[in-house]
Amino acid sequence: MCRWAAYRGTPIHLEQIVSAPGHSLIDQSHCATHAKTATNGDGFGIAWYGERPEPGLYRDVLPAWSDCNLKSLARQIRSPLFLAHVRASTGGATSRDNCHPFVQGRWSFMHNGQIAGFEQIRRPMEAALSDKHYRARHGSTDSELLFLLALEFGLDENPAAAFAAAIRLALAESARAGVKELIRFTAAFSDGEALYAIRYATDAHAPTLYSAPMCGGLGHCLVSEPFQDADAKWHEIPAGSMVTLTAGGMSSARFSPLQTEAMQIAAVA
Repeated sequence: MCRWAAYRGTPIHLEQIVSAPGHSLIDQSHCATHAKTATNGDGFGIAWYGERPEPGLYRDVLPAWSDCNLKSLARQIRSPLFLAHVRASTGGATSRDNCHPFVQGRWSFMHNGQIAGFEQIRRPMEAALSDKHYRARHGSTDSELLFLLALEFGLDENPAAAFAAAIRLALAESARAGVKELIRFTAAFSDGEALYAIRYATDAHAPTLYSAPMCGGLGHCLVSEPFQDADAKWHEIPAGSMVTLTAGGMSSARFSPLQTEAMQIAAVA
């Protein structure tokens, strides 16, 4: 399983998430404690927002702990909103195109999880893409495909409904192909304004997700597993949830792709 971290709030240097804290994301790339595998060495990436609508993107196939450029960039780049990811492949070659985050226009996306039997349903899932979004597919992962399907299904208008539709399609194709209907999906994504995260699984093993305020409450961090930071008060996000971070704060909603009408928005304490 992969590890990731995302931040929204007052601008900070990326190193405050990526490399500086105890048990930082780089530390988790070779010593994760909340994942099935401790090593996440199949590449890394960061997407950050600045003065332009589209995010900057830096990805490579090196393990995050061995790339000195990553540490140097993280020391220099300040951003009010960014996503960072270290990859442990569950399918798809170790290539730059398969490294997260994925970016299309102003949207960025990263994921921890899997679709069971993906290679058996990949072709019909890709067939649901328009030519525009199919041409935007550069890698071979289930993660990138779910992102493009969400764009296809109206990510700009309704992020929760778009990802719910993408997940329903995967489950329907699994049933049609007679393969195990299993999705584990903990993802973060942004349009440069709001930061969203979803924690969901069709079984009882949704990949982990935690949140904590930062910078005296002027920022908020979402992570796969907590940093060792005495000032951060980490809160586990329940499975079957979607959280939204905006300038107005953090809110939470139920995320149930098979019962989308039952989603209820509630403030997070």
